[in-house]
Amino acid sequence: MAKKLGYMLYACTGVFLLLLGLIWNGTIVNPAASSGSKLKIQKEHSLIALTFDDGPHPVYTPQLLDGLKRRDIKASFFLMGKNIEGNEPIVQRMYDEGHLIGNHTFDHVRLSKISESDACNQITKTSNAIYKITGQYPTFVRPPFGEWRKGLDCAITMLPVFWDVDPLDWNSNNTEQIVRKVISSIEEGDIILMHDSYDTSVKAALQIVDILTKQGYDFVTVDQLLLL
Repeated sequence: MAKKLGYMLYACTGVFLLLLGLIWNGTIVNPAASSGSKLKIQKEHSLIALTFDDGPHPVYTPQLLDGLKRRDIKASFFLMGKNIEGNEPIVQRMYDEGHLIGNHTFDHVRLSKISESDACNQITKTSNAIYKITGQYPTFVRPPFGEWRKGLDCAITMLPVFWDVDPLDWNSNNTEQIVRKVISSIEEGDIILMHDSYDTSVKAALQIVDILTKQGYDFVTVDQLLLL
């Protein structure tokens, strides 16, 4: 299914870019700076997407994958290229278990602060590292800090993915606080931003899954959410 979706995404690139163009007004897009950043899509079910940045982490990512597998939940992981080396089996496991694997640049840089060639190098190096493991180039990119250059084309078209709910889990040691922030803010069609590099984040993410599943939400990967 993941491979089939990948082929469909390439065929639908033009549609995506047209849709994303409706919310792009300038060179840099920063959803965190605007309360009107949400792109709501009509859907029949209460679908939401759980996403994780900055991994893979050698300890916490496997713990998270264990928890997601027990719950039969698929998530989206946006990987930093520099964290892939030495953690290749974790990336392979993500792919084998049906999670979406995306690009989060190689060094977690602000793409708006570097040249276009350097920005493409950051993206391409990470995409190549992912391809070497999975045999698939990622289609989606999560630009660090939510900053994306309009029209950035690095040989393979990458579709930027932002977010709607950000509990700032990286800045909290309180699992319950992270859970409350997400549960109190969630709406149908939302993309949740979290990180798989912290024990508290992993524990919070699994609690969030349990609570929202009971409330009738279905977790999907971002490609499934945006294709509806």
